[in-house]
Order: sequence, then C-alpha cells, then structure tokens
Amino acid sequence: MRIGFLFSRGEVPLTRDVSARFLPWLIAFMVYLAGLALLAAVAMDRMAARWQGDLEGRLTVQVPPPSDPGDETARQERLDRVVQVLLDTAAVSQVEVLSRAQTATLLEPWLGEAAAAPELPVPDLVAVTLRSATAALEDLPERLATAVPGAAIDDHQRWLARLFALAGSIEALALLVVALVGIAAIATVIFVTRTGLAIHRQVIELLHVMGARDLYVAEQFQAHALRLGLAGGIGGAVAAAVTVLGISWLLRGEQSVVLPGVAFGWAQWSMLAILPLVTGLVAMLTARWTVLRTLAKLP
Repeated sequence: MRIGFLFSRGEVPLTRDVSARFLPWLIAFMVYLAGLALLAAVAMDRMAARWQGDLEGRLTVQVPPPSDPGDETARQERLDRVVQVLLDTAAVSQVEVLSRAQTATLLEPWLGEAAAAPELPVPDLVAVTLRSATAALEDLPERLATAVPGAAIDDHQRWLARLFALAGSIEALALLVVALVGIAAIATVIFVTRTGLAIHRQVIELLHVMGARDLYVAEQFQAHALRLGLAGGIGGAVAAAVTVLGISWLLRGEQSVVLPGVAFGWAQWSMLAILPLVTGLVAMLTARWTVLRTLAKLP
C-alpha cells in the first residue's frame, strides 16, 4: 500500500461532501464514549487490585461492648482477653486495637456525626495481620468466643467478593460499550463511503474510462476517511481526558477504603492517546474495503 496517497489531493472531490462536515463529529462522540469506557474499565481493575492488596492477609475482630457501655474497666478487660488470645495464635503476626475515634471515623460515612456519640453501643475493633494470606486460623473463632462471648471474626471475604463481582460487571459493561462503539463507527464509515461512491459515481466512471484502477479510487476514499477519523479521534480523546481530569478534581479528598482513589499513569494515558490513531486506521481500512467491494460489483 502506497503512503503517498495520504497527501495527494485526488480527482474525487470528497471534501465537498456533507459527510466531511458531520463524520468527524460522529467519530469524536464515539471515541469520547470509548475512551471513557476504557478508562473506567482500567480504573475498576486497578481498584479491585487495591482492595485485594489492602485486605489480603488481614482480618478484623469485633468485640461487643459490655452490658454497661460506660464501664470502661469492663470494656478494657474484654479487649485484653481478646488481644491475648490473638497473640497466642501462631498465624497472627500483628494486633492493633482501634481507638473509639478510629472506629467512629470508619462508621461516619454511614452514621454521620452520630458515630462519635459515647452512648452508642459500638463494638470495639481489633485489626489483625496474619503471617501469610493462607495462614490457618484453626480454632481461633471458638477460643475468641470462649474468652469474650459474642466476639466474632470478619475476614472481609463476603463483602470483598461482592465488590469484586461489582468491579467485574462494570469492567465487562465498559468493554461491551467499547465493542458497540467500534461496530457503530465501522457501520458509519461504511454508510458514508457508500454515499460518497453514489454521489461521485460519474467522476469514478470517468476515471475508469481514463484507465484508473479500482485501487486508485480506493486510495482516495481511504485517505479521506483516515483524515476524518484522526480529526474526530483526537477531539474525542481530548474531551475524554478533560472529563476524567475534571471528575478526579471534583472527587479529590473523597477517597475511602471502599472507594480508593485511582491515579492513572503514563500507560493509561498512552492508551487514550493511541485511540485516535486506531480510529483513523479502522476508518481507513473500512473505507478501502467498502470501495473495493462496491466497485467490484459494478458492471
């Protein structure tokens, strides 16, 4: 395939077509949606990895408060018994008792300012780090329940599995959007190319009479499609980048354990930057195939 066709003016006046005005806008809108969907899929994948990395090999022990929530002595004795049981467990490497302020901070997104109320019967939390993610806990739940009735272990697996399922669903939906946008873009280029062939049929027949081959005509259409695809792709990619940066700026300071912040690196931004080039190539190849296939059927 010759490269010179990209810069040649050509005998078919494609730049005068109405499609030359609207196709870049349609492609820009499609690239915008595809770029947002791709970045959303990447963000969910990295977020799931953060969840797994932060919680793997860790668990939380909930210690119910005494019958009198204001009895600090009884509360401390219950915590001491739980901590001792944990320290006597070979699989446990580190134990940290969360203060009331730390517990209130964790509950604040759900309870608001009421999470810090001293009369609220909030269980005490003990953060436990295991020596390995696959460490065997053996009879730890039974020993904790014996030391303090009602003490329970939360290994985060139940809600973490739900978060992973949600992240996987969002990733699949985002990739489906990318696929549908790609199909729509190809269909749009095919329609515009066939319209151009119909509009300029007389010019194309004249070129055939003068000895031009189908490949020569196809090169003019594919160069036109490539230029429009690149123009629309660049506009859509820039709009997607601005949107993502704007959302990140609006959500600054709103990070949490459930919704950790995700910062895109050069690899993610490079993927978005390559999207216009991919769009232009797809438009070019689609136009080439459409022209050659259509002209082959003409008498």
